[in-house]
Amino acid sequence: MNQKFGKKDRLKSKKIIDRLFIEGKSVKSYPLKLVYVPEDNSDETGLNTAVSVPKKLVKTAVQRNRIKRLMREVFRKNKYLVINQLTSSYAFMFIYISRDEISYEQLEKSMIKVLEKFNDQHKAAEKVQ
Repeated sequence: MNQKFGKKDRLKSKKIIDRLFIEGKSVKSYPLKLVYVPEDNSDETGLNTAVSVPKKLVKTAVQRNRIKRLMREVFRKNKYLVINQLTSSYAFMFIYISRDEISYEQLEKSMIKVLEKFNDQHKAAEKVQ
């Protein structure tokens, strides 16, 4: 399994980010919120991912950047939980929703819960279709 998180895996398109917040669905596991939307224009299965830490909740840039770095690393290590079960391409946005800084271990537990909740919703949506 490729554990890289390179340029092609990052979500940079302003159009897709806007679409995420307009029509995206979300799952939460404190202190993370995952907003996702399927991507129509891609033939291959995969994820385009972005992370966000609101300035309103975490005031200093040093803390925000550290949390974003940890979130990217935790996702990179655990993305196999989602990628193995995808049938189409998705855009993900992980949003940090806590005022407090947490440890790597807590963030990893939360990320795994969020990804499992996404898998459950994804499977339920596929059964309906």
